[in-house]
Amino acid sequence: MKYVLHTALSNFGKLALQAGCVLSLVLVSEATFAKHHVGGNGGGIGAGSTNGGGFQNAPSQPNPPQAQPSTNCMSQGQALPVMNEQVLQWRASEPSGFKSRALINGTVDEVFPDATGHRHFSIRIGVNPDDHIEVIYNESFGAMPEPVTGEAVAACGDFIVATQQNNGYAPSPDGAIIHWVHASDSPNHDSGFVILNGQIYGYAAHGSGN
Repeated sequence: MKYVLHTALSNFGKLALQAGCVLSLVLVSEATFAKHHVGGNGGGIGAGSTNGGGFQNAPSQPNPPQAQPSTNCMSQGQALPVMNEQVLQWRASEPSGFKSRALINGTVDEVFPDATGHRHFSIRIGVNPDDHIEVIYNESFGAMPEPVTGEAVAACGDFIVATQQNNGYAPSPDGAIIHWVHASDSPNHDSGFVILNGQIYGYAAHGSGN
């Protein structure tokens, strides 16, 4: 009985020793693989590590910023606030031909027929029935879809009282206009824009005129 027990213990010890050797070989192999294929720093693939084929990973590059037109309505270096009440006062009190820079916002109230590559539409900017101003947009500075009554709109440009004919231009049905609502083609004139339903217009191409 003692002989049988001694033999069994001896065989068990040999098996344990063999198993220990196999485990050691596995651990050494895994460490060697990690050293040569994952990266010298022992971590995962990333900036400064190799990629399994031994090549250095290029650091990721951020997307370059895209140029966007400014939605500040500028006048001689100053950003203008929304001037709805001011332009209505100018229309009521200033003579035909009066001009100033202005920014207005409201909703499309009426759409007039296009004329010579220009969109003409009226913006309601107050609570009274006649509180609206005509916008004239030159489509050589980018195509604009036909405005729809009720759409939100803002316009930055040159405000002109137009109750009478001025320099060959007919009076406006609204008694005043805003034009030059586009990128300026002159170094001596500020740019303007139209924002219709959140989309800015007047910067797609450089045309000419007002």
